[in-house]
Parts: sequence; C-alpha cells; structure tokens
Amino acid sequence: MISSQPTGERALLEELPDRWRNLREAGPVRYDETQGVWQVLDHETAATVLSDPATYSSDLSALAPTQSDFETFRQGNFVGMDPPEHRKLRTLVSQAFTPRVVHGLEPRIEAVCARLLDAVADRDRFDLVDALAYPLPIIVIAELLGIPAEEHRLFQEWASVLFGGDQLGEAPDMADLERALEAIAPTVREMNGYMLEHIRARRAAPGDDLTSRLIAAEVDGVRLADQEMVGFVALLLVAGHITTTALLGNALVTFDRHPGTDAALRADPARIPSAVEEVLRWLPPFPELGRRVTRPVVLGGHDIPADSLLMVHLGAANRDPAHFDTPDLFDVTRRPNPHLTFGHGIHFCFGAPLARLEARIALGMLNKRFRSLAIPSYQDVAYQNPAVIIGVRHLPVEVARP
Repeated sequence: MISSQPTGERALLEELPDRWRNLREAGPVRYDETQGVWQVLDHETAATVLSDPATYSSDLSALAPTQSDFETFRQGNFVGMDPPEHRKLRTLVSQAFTPRVVHGLEPRIEAVCARLLDAVADRDRFDLVDALAYPLPIIVIAELLGIPAEEHRLFQEWASVLFGGDQLGEAPDMADLERALEAIAPTVREMNGYMLEHIRARRAAPGDDLTSRLIAAEVDGVRLADQEMVGFVALLLVAGHITTTALLGNALVTFDRHPGTDAALRADPARIPSAVEEVLRWLPPFPELGRRVTRPVVLGGHDIPADSLLMVHLGAANRDPAHFDTPDLFDVTRRPNPHLTFGHGIHFCFGAPLARLEARIALGMLNKRFRSLAIPSYQDVAYQNPAVIIGVRHLPVEVARP
C-alpha cells in the first residue's frame, strides 16, 4: 500500500505520539495550568472515569459557553447526556441502528469504494482525502439516513467548519471556545434546519432508511421527538463520517512512516483489521474526552473539586506500559489491543463498527488496486487542527498499478 521510505521530513502525526508519551510521564493525573483543566493520562484511571457517569458527567453544558443553536443540537446528542436521558435515547437509537444494519452495508461500501477509485483510474497522482477518505463514509451514511448523497459537498462544508478548528490554537481556553462557538453558530443553525426538514419529510412519507426507523422506534410507549432526532441525525452524519475520514488518512501516513508495514499487509491481508486497531490506538481521531466532576474526588493523588473539567487523554492512555507491551512501537500484529479510542462504558462510540468496516474495506481495496501508493512529499500534506481532531485535510499520493 505504501512504498515510500521516510524522507527525513518529520510529519505532524509523528510528533503527536512523542508529545503524548511525554505527557504520560507526568503521572496518571496532572493539572494543565494553561487551559485550566485536569488531565487523566493512564489507562486504568481513564477507564475508571469513563465508566462512572454519576461521578464524571458527560453533560458539560454548565461549564461551556451557551449558544442557542447548540442547545437545539444538544437535545438529541446523547454523547453529552447522562442516565437516564442517555439510556432512553441510546435504547431508541439502538432499535434502528443495529449490528445487522451495519453488517448489511458491506456490499454497498465495497461498491462505493470501487466507484470512487474508478474515478481516478487514469491518474497517477491524486488527493486521497478528496478521492476516497472523505466521500466514502459520507455517501454511505447519507444513503443510510435517506439523505441525498449528491449533497455531500454541503456536508463536507459543515464538517470543515465544525471540526476545522480555524478559530482555535492547540491549547484553547474558555474564551477561545466562546469565540469559536459564535463563529460556527450559523453553520449549526443551517445544519439543524436541514435535518429538521429531512426528519419531517420522512415522518410524512416513511422510507426504508435509518431516519424512518428512528421515527418508528419506541421504548415503553416513548418515541423520539423531531427536535431530539435532529441532534442524533446530525451527529451521525457529520461526526460519524469525519472519524472514518481521519482514520483512513492516519492509517496511510502511519504506514508510510513505518517501513515494512505495506509488505506485511500485502503478504497477509487478514492482518488489516488488527492494523486498523493499531492505527486507532496510535492516532485516536478525537484524542481527548471531556467530563465534569460532579462531586469532590481524589484522583491520582490529587484533590479535585466538584464542577472541575476533566480531560481524559486517550492518546496518552493508549500508550500506558501497564496495559500495552512496547507501547511506543507501532505494531500491526498487536493483540490484545485494549485501546480506548472509541471510549469505554455507556458512551462507547455508537459508530465504531461502521468506521471499522469502512476502513477495513477501503484499505483492502487500495491494496488490490495499486501495486504501490506513495506520499511523495509531506510538505504537500495539510493537517487538521490537533486541538479538535487528529487527521489530514489533504493527502496527495502517487500510485502505481499492477
């Protein structure tokens, strides 16, 4: 898949693991004076925090700046909810977004991936993000939701604004976040209106899609209201696709910077699923998860007061030597691989099976289509703001066919 040898240029995605390793050496818990937050850096403490929603709440609304457009989005966004509200929404959504539904998408993912690669069949150089890593997951999710996939450029614009982090530095404080919320509020307003119109159209004329199944889902006589569905549908469409986009780009860059990976995966394609897991451990797309401390606690030997903001650092926890042999070695054969990239506990990422399936199919098809795939220059690679998401915006590659 990747044939180029490291050129001596140090890629941003190489620097981040070093930073996270250094963070971990500070101890299991530390206070970040710059951002005014507590950081959890070891695997055991991270898992403890993520599995205790009563003590470590996912509802950060009391700590974050308020903005009316985000309040609409938040109604159905169970990522930021605690029980019992979280349980109600997740149970309803689980009725519609089942493992069977995800498994049934495999032929369609293969077909979309093949069509996208056919579009660059006459080109020896192209941007892999534009050609595959972005459109593949957005087309799949849009079709799943019954949303016109041909409007994917609009969805890309939304994701670019929401996750671009153009208003933020690498260590944003609350004032930075408030300015960022105001800047992206018009985009959230547009997205909310679009989703609400789509949901109402499906309620009037149901189809064979996930949105229609969400409308019909019922638990103890309770169904999702239109406003509650807006947050989930938007979350799945925008946040769901950007995870796979980041995962694919991160995989190609990481394989490129670790000679021998390409040959190992070509010699044994059955290793691709474990390689995907190792990329997720190595470069989690969302490396930090925020929690609000609901009562005074002692964590890692520190007294942490109630209403403190706690950031669970997945990038550091995924390199904890107590849970990973040779944690600073990228190893596509690593097993077991108990990384926390998709979370832990009740908030384990709902879209994880779909992201894994898309990545496995895309990487396997790239291997079949191309004898080699090289990143000729890291000067041409454009990265996302790592304060928001770990990934690449543009990834020019050169390919050779069999």
